[in-house]
Amino acid sequence: MNKRRRKAAARPAAPRGSDAIVLSVLGTAHALEARLEAALGRVGLSLAKLGLLQHLAAAGGPLALRELAERQCCVRSNITQLVDRLEEDRLVLRRSDPDDRRSVKAALTPAGERAYGRGKQVLAEEQRAIARALTAGDAKQLTSTLHLLAR
Repeated sequence: MNKRRRKAAARPAAPRGSDAIVLSVLGTAHALEARLEAALGRVGLSLAKLGLLQHLAAAGGPLALRELAERQCCVRSNITQLVDRLEEDRLVLRRSDPDDRRSVKAALTPAGERAYGRGKQVLAEEQRAIARALTAGDAKQLTSTLHLLAR
């Protein structure tokens, strides 16, 4: 299971000026990520593990590690380590690629399919809990403001 735990991030201080706005947004993003990681950690997953399971589930079959790295937007060595951990947890199996002897594919196990379903549910519940802190008006304003900052 997920042996690494992230420390819960402290709530960011209110910005004192325009120079602190970006740091406040980044601090808030870090705190939200830590909250999602903690929720998934309770079921033995992480955002990275769930993301990889999602790609495998969506593919409906084995994927080459190279392709998983592209889909996760990371280098292959990171995917190799992540697949190692998922394989230790018996959520993924490595398979030889019959079309390319140099390539290895990863496939979901039945336990991996169940873990993916559980992880999706836990993530959705935590996201709803986070969103409940906002009124509908606050949510609309925050979404609009974040779109402005992302331009």
